[in-house]
Formats: sequence, structure tokens, C-alpha cells
Amino acid sequence: MTEADQIGESALTSLRRILRVVDTHSRELARTASLTASRLVVLKILANGPTTAGTIAERAGISQTTVTLLLNKLEAMALVRRQRSEDDRRRVWVELTPQGRAAIDKAPDLLQDVFLQRFRKLPSWEQHGIAASLSRITYLLDADALDAAPLLDVGPIDRAAT
Repeated sequence: MTEADQIGESALTSLRRILRVVDTHSRELARTASLTASRLVVLKILANGPTTAGTIAERAGISQTTVTLLLNKLEAMALVRRQRSEDDRRRVWVELTPQGRAAIDKAPDLLQDVFLQRFRKLPSWEQHGIAASLSRITYLLDADALDAAPLLDVGPIDRAAT
């Protein structure tokens, strides 16, 4: 086996470990809190107070259409409540319910939060190197054109929790 093959296998092993930890975390989140990572992100945004779907979309880095689908599911689970503004009937405010607050409290930390907390502690040159390497990997896997949100989760963002 050539050195390039050994390095390539090491890189693939690291990628597999990343995929496994994301999958394991997603399953744990579904098991302990009956949530997906994207739903928990929305709930955590709402923990700061009532806001609009557009603001949620902006803060989460996902489309307003996806936020609407997520809110529909969270509302059906009685975790959020929507209320039309009395001042401007076009504006709809979204807020947590007590059940939504309880879901946040019992959910494990989001994997992307753990990643970002540790990533921020790295020196700038290392942050840039990691970002460049990951960008190159997406290119090598023909994944650079895929639409993706900054969420460490598997499957579609608006899928049902299993």
C-alpha cells in the first residue's frame, strides 16, 4: 500500500467517525427529547423570547419554507404556539410553550454547539485550515453544490423524529 493510500484510508476513517458521531447524536436526541437537531435549534432560538418565522430562518441559516414546516411539526407537538400580532395582522409571533421549555431542558447539547465551542478555542490559522480542508473534502465528494444548513444532523431538516 502506498503512502497516499494509507493517508487516504486514514482520511476516510476520520470521515466515517464524523458520520457515526452525527448519527449517534441524532438518535440520542430523538430518543431522549423526541426531537431532531433542527427542531431543537428552533426551540433554542425561541428560548430568547417570541420572534417571527423570518427571524428564526435567519438565525438558523435555513429557508423560511423549512422553518414553516418545522414550526408546523413543533406546534403539532404542543412545543410552540403561534399568535397573530394585534398591531399588524400580517405578522405572526412564535413562542415556546411550557412543554417546549421542558423539551429544551431535557435535550442533550447540540453537537454543533459542542463543535463550535471547541472550534472557537483553536488558533485562527487552525480554524482556517480546518475550514479549507472540509471545503476541499466536499469538493472531492461532489457535495459542494448541495444545499446545507449549519446543522450537524442526518437526513432532511424537516423530517419526522423517530
